[in-house]
Amino acid sequence: MSERITLALTAGEPAGIGPELCLQLAGQERRVGIVAVASQPLLEARARLLGLSVQIIAWQPGMVASTAAGELSVLHVNGCISDQAGQLDTGNSQYVLDTLTCAAEGCLNGSFDGMVTAPVHKGVINDAGIAFIGHTEFLQELCGVERVVMMLATDELRVALVTTHLPLKDVSAAITPERLSQVVRILNADLKTFFNIAQPRILVAGLNPHAGEGGHLGREEIEVIEPTLARLRAEGIGLTGPLPADTLFTPHWLDNADVALAMFHDQGLPVLKFQGFGRAVNITLGLPIVRTSVDHGTALDLAGTGKADGGSLLTAIRVGEQMARGLRANQIKREIP
Repeated sequence: MSERITLALTAGEPAGIGPELCLQLAGQERRVGIVAVASQPLLEARARLLGLSVQIIAWQPGMVASTAAGELSVLHVNGCISDQAGQLDTGNSQYVLDTLTCAAEGCLNGSFDGMVTAPVHKGVINDAGIAFIGHTEFLQELCGVERVVMMLATDELRVALVTTHLPLKDVSAAITPERLSQVVRILNADLKTFFNIAQPRILVAGLNPHAGEGGHLGREEIEVIEPTLARLRAEGIGLTGPLPADTLFTPHWLDNADVALAMFHDQGLPVLKFQGFGRAVNITLGLPIVRTSVDHGTALDLAGTGKADGGSLLTAIRVGEQMARGLRANQIKREIP
């Protein structure tokens, strides 16, 4: 499809590198419309600090977002009380969440085709007295969906998670037949919708070492994972596993798969980040909207230095465009009798 895609880009934590990643992006011509959802004075202050010449264009719904080098369309959000690079301020926390809300609501009402998020600082938001686990859970609640799936991807590898931000001691109890079924169905459906994969091939990791070693190293595979996967295969979903996680991430398995499904955060993501940190993208599946993000944190030590690497942001935008076009194409297909 050739119609213009417009993505909202939230600038993230004001003290971090998010604002300057937005400004760096403005330095080059873009194939998609980008609207930075942020405090305009914050972006102007960071541009002055870095000596960047960027023309900021105030944007409102219905306007065409600029794609020209040297220009950045901005949807201004109030409430940023401090613009000091590298210095966290709890007073900015509500502003950060307001940018996320503004971008997500714009996706829901059709103003944007998707949203891309720069990193936020979870600690300072919680220090402000606002309970915040992460982007994924925040957008899940805002969009009113029961379950979402976190997936990180590079050009060579996709890794999705059954559980996300949980203490390790709580993981086993959280892997229920219901949760695992929901995650697999979302993963299967959204690989079709957003990435045009007709029959997704999903590798599933076991929870325990050696996938439980026949019950000698844990019984979660026998009692929960294997029976659930068998029921899902009967629905026509392409599943392989549960496989030992220490050998799943090898060419023997990955060369014939579209995604690996890990049981917990640090089972799958260290492999992906070792393979492609700085050029990976964080994707939230299960939402009615497109959401991608960078694969790194706020990098407070780099903020204001001009040394921030925008590689992951460019990947997040590229994948966001791909997903938005996939969603648009599938919506059109569903409307055809």
